[in-house]
Amino acid sequence: MNICSVKDMKKIIGGNIIFDNLSFEINEKEKIGLVGRNGTGKTTIFKILSGQEPKDNGEIHFKKGTQVGYLSQIPNVPVETLVIEFLQGAFKDLYEMKQKMTLIEEQLANLVDENEISFLMKEYGKLQDVFIQQDGYEMDSKIQKVVNGLKINHLQDKFFDTLSGGEKTKVCLAFILLSEPDLLLLDEPTNHLDISSIEWLEKFIREYEKTVIIVSHDRYFLDEVVTKIYDLEDGEITVYHSNYSKFAVDKNEKLLKEFNAYKEQQKKIKKIKEAIKRLREWANQANPPNEGLHRRANNMQRALDRMEKLKKPIIEAKKIDLQFEQSNRSGKNVISLDGVSKQFSERMLFKELSLDIYYRDRACIIGDNGTGKSTVLKIIMGEQKEDSGVVKVGSSVKVGYLSQNISEDNREISVLRWFVENIPVSEEVARHILARFLFYGGAVFKKLCNLSGGERMRLQLAKLMHDDINLLLLDEPTNHLDIDTREVLEDALEDFGGTIVAVSHDRFFLNKLFNKTYYLKDSSLFFYNGNYDYAKKKYDEHHFETTPQKEVREKVQKPRKSNDEKILRQLEDDINLLELQITDIDKQIESTNNYNSLSDLISEKEKLLNQLDYYYNRLDEIC
Repeated sequence: MNICSVKDMKKIIGGNIIFDNLSFEINEKEKIGLVGRNGTGKTTIFKILSGQEPKDNGEIHFKKGTQVGYLSQIPNVPVETLVIEFLQGAFKDLYEMKQKMTLIEEQLANLVDENEISFLMKEYGKLQDVFIQQDGYEMDSKIQKVVNGLKINHLQDKFFDTLSGGEKTKVCLAFILLSEPDLLLLDEPTNHLDISSIEWLEKFIREYEKTVIIVSHDRYFLDEVVTKIYDLEDGEITVYHSNYSKFAVDKNEKLLKEFNAYKEQQKKIKKIKEAIKRLREWANQANPPNEGLHRRANNMQRALDRMEKLKKPIIEAKKIDLQFEQSNRSGKNVISLDGVSKQFSERMLFKELSLDIYYRDRACIIGDNGTGKSTVLKIIMGEQKEDSGVVKVGSSVKVGYLSQNISEDNREISVLRWFVENIPVSEEVARHILARFLFYGGAVFKKLCNLSGGERMRLQLAKLMHDDINLLLLDEPTNHLDIDTREVLEDALEDFGGTIVAVSHDRFFLNKLFNKTYYLKDSSLFFYNGNYDYAKKKYDEHHFETTPQKEVREKVQKPRKSNDEKILRQLEDDINLLELQITDIDKQIESTNNYNSLSDLISEKEKLLNQLDYYYNRLDEIC
């Protein structure tokens, strides 16, 4: 059954038509991912559906009584409102009902008149029936469930107006979830959440018995929660009955078919135009002019005018042009941390942390917010000092560091000025480079303080691309980037010949690029020789296994005595993992009948084989 239907909706912003004659339907209990390039109008649709912006034309019909929940901006909350009080506002009617029930209880305790007691008991009974029916006695447990899931326990007794922007966003997300609207609109809900909170949110949405529409650049998140994709492009929505990964494949196949149909039609149109031209030339060359040929040419022209012209599909949208420069290679030992500890005030971030990063490693550091992942990168960079332990950065290592933020000291300068101050090039060359990162025309004169999160990240990538580096340290590199830009970044990192260490909550990114995972948890570092999914599985087996006799192979990495011995063991682990991956791909190659999938699998196998050759060569050098 439809909960909402949209017909011929039109929206104009600043003289630009965002969409016209847009139509779609939303069914009850669906989990929908709304995707599309930046600027196509996804957020505008949310604002119109939630009543925060008017439509310029068209019709929107909701099922009677439908409540829409959407967070577009931080609401105005009275000063000195505690977070817990703000969250209780999601059950405002129930809390008012609870207060009335408490008042009646107090009155009953002091009454002796049986008639008055009987009257109040009936009123109390009516209120209690409604209170129970609406799960009034579950309010506090629901609040704690969401508070614990989003890890905002420590904020409950703080005033809302004292929170940071990210904290306010998480609290407002909790409020929307507690409100349990019939139509839940979530715009980038995973921003500011760590992996465990994102996984909790996934479970919450899967179990949510009402309708959810999500705008997100988190591909892993979309795969986990949505069963339908609404693809918004050129003012039209195309529906795909799948998760994001299947949609990406299906859309690519659809675009190729449309492009081939477009090319065939263009050939046909060209032939018709040439025939019309020849007929008219022949008709005019005749003496007298041949009216029959003219009529035939005119009939063909009218048929051509009536033909429904296919639009040329956009196969490749404008994307950033990213390719990292690599200096001379570093030595084998790139980074070594031995027994490193760090404490702020009375809080211990991590203690006796040890890790070893070797040339061309792809290593990631994962963990909850506040565990110290970014601090590890800053210690490697020398921006922060360890309290104890030894930090070694190998010979000939040239570091490129991508942080989450641009220095606040430069907020008032322009994009162009910041770039030429950091990269020794002329303004003309700088503008050419910035254009490759989608800073066109007057955009180069925007002040840093006015840049969006995505623009800030693109600007830092533009700088990093022109640094002389062989070690990349990346702190949340996919934050605020749209899916197209994330894919370009991933391709550039795959082609980078140096070493990469990244901190990220983007599980799709982690699984695609990294085969060494360090999990920072409870002040300790756990090492797993595999991608994120593998590391999570092994960590859960280790920490949640009920059978005490089960052997746990993965453990906290400890420093070893011999460098060669450490490298040898690491290589053996890497080779075993690669051989397992190649065997798995061979099985997929044997079973697939899809040409595109087969081509991707063969390419992936070639990459793994090249990597395997590299590891065997290193093994020969040591042995």
